[in-house]
Amino acid sequence: MAEHSATKMARKTAPRQPEEIPAETTPSITEDLECDLDALGVDDIRGVCERLREESRRRTVALASAVHELRTPLAVMEGYMELLFSGKTGSLNEKQKHILEDMKANEKRLKSFIADFLTFAAIETKNLNMNFEVGDLNSCLSEVCSLWMPRFQQKGIALYFSPEQDLQHFPFDHLKLQHVVSNLIHNAWKFTPPRGTVWVAAEKYYWERRLREEPTNMEKRRLETRKLPRAARVIVSDTGPGIEPEFHQEIFNDFRKLSRGNASDSMGLGLSIARRLVNAHGGKIWVESKPGSGSKFLFLIPIPKA
Repeated sequence: MAEHSATKMARKTAPRQPEEIPAETTPSITEDLECDLDALGVDDIRGVCERLREESRRRTVALASAVHELRTPLAVMEGYMELLFSGKTGSLNEKQKHILEDMKANEKRLKSFIADFLTFAAIETKNLNMNFEVGDLNSCLSEVCSLWMPRFQQKGIALYFSPEQDLQHFPFDHLKLQHVVSNLIHNAWKFTPPRGTVWVAAEKYYWERRLREEPTNMEKRRLETRKLPRAARVIVSDTGPGIEPEFHQEIFNDFRKLSRGNASDSMGLGLSIARRLVNAHGGKIWVESKPGSGSKFLFLIPIPKA
């Protein structure tokens, strides 16, 4: 009888199991991509955009991690190639040297791919750290040209740098601007034939964002009374084949490559990265070109008021 009472009391005091509430299922990426936007409300469309944005960021981070891991085996391969080149493992015949040189060239190409993608991933995921310091733009550009000079001489292309002597020192990210100019010089080197010429120049430039193409008389008077310049302009021009007008905007898009013979030497990120790094400085970049007349890439970097 006591046991029966205890059992009855236990049943009365036993905690009541909560009712299962069906969890809301988040739509998959496939469902988001295939959904009919016309049938969704504003809040639903906003949710789709946020989920796709987050998925894009997540995949970029995952790819960047995978690409970063390639650096370790690549460094090992580079070490073995240097060991073979040194002759410490035995002398090499001409055919073996040719094979190693080809391997070395492809290893350098792969390292360039990795560096470009990691820079792109850092920009895409908002992890790009800008380090603005007052510096000399002429010295920055001269250093890049000096690094590229041996490759230009090897290909038989003339490379000239024209500095702006009166350009004031101003804050910019030294390494990021060198990355921009290096990408532009690389393009010029790649598409300019032997015995061609590439020019790199810096100059003072008045950049008034608010003015129209043709300023009024009042705007002209205002320009004359202002202290110049308000920006620095960098120009990289070449005597290559030129670019059709319909591609002038498109070439700055991510993973965009022109259909040319040596386009496989890049991922199509060089100009995209250049555009993003110039934008991070508050500047703008564009190209002036037409087929058969070479190309001229220009970008502006604003100079803050003193």
